[in-house]
Order: sequence, then C-alpha cells, then structure tokens
Amino acid sequence: MRFDDRVDAGRRLAERLEHLRSDHPVVLGLPRGGVPVAFQVAHALRAPLDVILVRKLGVPSHRELGFGALGEGGVRVVRDDIMRLGRVDDDDLVEVQQAEELQLRRQAERFRGGRPRVSLEGRTAIVVDDGIATGSTASAACRVARAQGARRVVLAVPVSSPDAVEALRGEADELVCLSAPPGFSAVGEWYRDFSQTEDDEVVSLLRHDTTSPPRTGAHIHGPSPVKLPVDGRTVTLDGDLTMPPGAPAVVLFAHGSGSGRHSPRNRAVAGVLNREGLGTLLFDLLTPEEAEDRAKVFDIGLLAGRLMDVTGLMRRESVPLCYFGASTGAAAALWAAADEGTEGLSAVVSRGGRPDLAMDRLAEVRVPTLFLVGGLDGTVLDLNRQAAARMRCENRLVVVDGATHLFEEPGALDTVAELACEWFTDHLGG
Repeated sequence: MRFDDRVDAGRRLAERLEHLRSDHPVVLGLPRGGVPVAFQVAHALRAPLDVILVRKLGVPSHRELGFGALGEGGVRVVRDDIMRLGRVDDDDLVEVQQAEELQLRRQAERFRGGRPRVSLEGRTAIVVDDGIATGSTASAACRVARAQGARRVVLAVPVSSPDAVEALRGEADELVCLSAPPGFSAVGEWYRDFSQTEDDEVVSLLRHDTTSPPRTGAHIHGPSPVKLPVDGRTVTLDGDLTMPPGAPAVVLFAHGSGSGRHSPRNRAVAGVLNREGLGTLLFDLLTPEEAEDRAKVFDIGLLAGRLMDVTGLMRRESVPLCYFGASTGAAAALWAAADEGTEGLSAVVSRGGRPDLAMDRLAEVRVPTLFLVGGLDGTVLDLNRQAAARMRCENRLVVVDGATHLFEEPGALDTVAELACEWFTDHLGG
C-alpha cells in the first residue's frame, strides 16, 4: 500500500480508527511528520489534537544508545538493564535529563506557543506517526502517554516494518497499522510525496480546532494530481488540486524561486484555506529541468505567462479564482493580474513578495491586493511599500510583527494564512 502524501495517509488511517470516536480520544502526533497524519485523524474523529514530545536519554559515552525516554511533565521512562550495561550512574542520569528537559521546553514553546498540553488523565490516547522503522520513538511515546495518565493507549501508523509491529504490540493496548510490507526498508519509500514537514506547518495544524467541522461541513480530501499543458501545449506542468465540495473559489499558488508545489510553507497555507472550504491548486511553474536554469527562475514574464495559461485552464471549474504568490511568485501573480486575459480574477495575496520585479505593471492591476511582509524583512518591506504606493486598485499592506522573510517564527505563517483567507473570502465576486 502506497500513500500520495501524509494527508492521504491520515485520511485512510482515520477510517480504520472510526470505532474510537465514542471513546472521545485525544490524538497525539509525533513531530514533525506525524502531525499532518494525526491532524486528519483528529479532524475525522472530532478529537483534540496535540503533539507528544519525547526525548531520548542517551548513554553519555554512546549517545545513539538510548537507556530511556523523557516526556513533558517530568515523565521519565528508563531501562535499568541498559543503564547498567552503559555504566550510567545517578550523576550521568541527572546531567542527561537536564539537557533533554531544556530541549523539551524549547520544543513545547515552539509548537504550542505557550498553550498548555492537552490532559490525558483518564482518556484514550491515540499516538500517531507517519511510519515506523525501528519503533524506539513510538515505544517511548506510548510509555510517556501512559505515564501522563492515559487510561488506554492506541498506536496508529500508516506503514511500519514487520519487525517493529511485532515488537510494539506489547507497548499499546491496540496497534493499528495499515501496511507492514515484507520489503520495508524506509518509511519514505511508501509515500509518493514525503517532503519534509516544517515547524511552521506543525504550528499551523496545532492551532486549528479539530473538534469542530469545517465551515462548509465538507470532508477534507487529499489533493488530486493534475497535468497542466502550457506554452501552447508544448510544456506540461505538474499540480496538486484540492477541491472541497461546494468550494466558493480556487486559489492558485505561484511559488518563489527554488520552490515548487511541494513548498511546505505554501502547503501549510493551502491546508488552512482548504479547512475553511476554499479550493487550492499548487503547481510547478517550471519543469525539473527548467528549474536548474537560473535565468528561467527569474524570468517573471515566463512565469506570469504560465500562470495565465493555468488560469485559463482553471476557468472550467466555474468558480472565482484568486492568486497567492510568494517571493518571485508574487511578482508573477501581479504581472498576470495586470493582463486582460485574467479579467474576473477576484483577489491577490502576496507573501514576502518581490513586487519590484513587476513594477512597470503594477499600475495596471485592477484586482484587490494584499501585501503581507515580515516586520524584520526590512529591504522587502520597503519594496512592498513602494509597490503599494504605485497601485491604483484596492490594496492593503500588513506587517507581521517579529517575522522574517520566510515567516519561520512560531505563529507567523498561521497569521499569514488567516489574513489571506479573510482577504479572499471578503473579495469573492468583487
């Protein structure tokens, strides 16, 4: 069994966990890759979502050899036999534990932003990861969940090595694994898209209320791969289209240089838009071969032309279209928005954009435009202020305090997604 991505894996895993809905469980994702899978499970079960933070306690003379694990709230699980084997004394234990406690606190602050962890006292805890290779982290997570008061612990994963499945059966009250292929060698080989999950995507997912249905009441399905012929059908681009039932609009994403449809930041924003009922299309503006040519990467006219071609293709969805552009992709979005061929476009959002690369076209843009810039991104902020001053259409510049160019700070990208969603929904049909 192969999965399109973590969203697809989480959706399929949720179907196998439906029998736990009446237990009113807490869903716990192992960061980072387990959280997108856990989000789908939590959303389907209308259960609260949290991370379960676990730090390995390693033998000082051989850090890769774990003699125990540490969890939040002072929970510690140790193996006395490995401590004896590794000659770990009480002083060693204190030193290692203090160092890992510091890392735990930093992780908790980064992912939760000061929110308390969800209590497991007397609850069913569903521990979720995107896959299991050896099982050491999953084992520690189950023990930590039980030590934090969970009445029942369920370990749920899309894929695992057969050996790990057998070894873990005694760690959880129930183990749900969709696939344990005999030829298993690595988790990533069982995903078509196994791109890295970034911290800001984890933060964004954890801030969402998984106990309530999306505003449209629609089930969130994973993206569908699409082929997009452009340049007079001489080039075909790859894309991922997500269309919640009844979506009032589709947002087309134009990525920045060095990025593509797998951009974790754009995917995080798209996930928020999808959960609010908006459709999204993330696609590569360049083929893999073209992406190696720096001249094409910064050819805004070429990128804008392809965005306009895709806009024409997407009109078949018969719903309003919007643009979300990042970095150089924002310049392409503004360039395209100034063209008569994109008449009827509803709104544009620029994240950390380079509007200066489309400066001569800005006065021709007639589409409501929102500029989002990090407060610590000084040069780009000045460029966006100049661009906003040149535009004749409705526009707004919002500075996200404390954010740098990539919006990597906790909560920064979530703010971007919320502002973008509000801008799009406010201007549909405008």
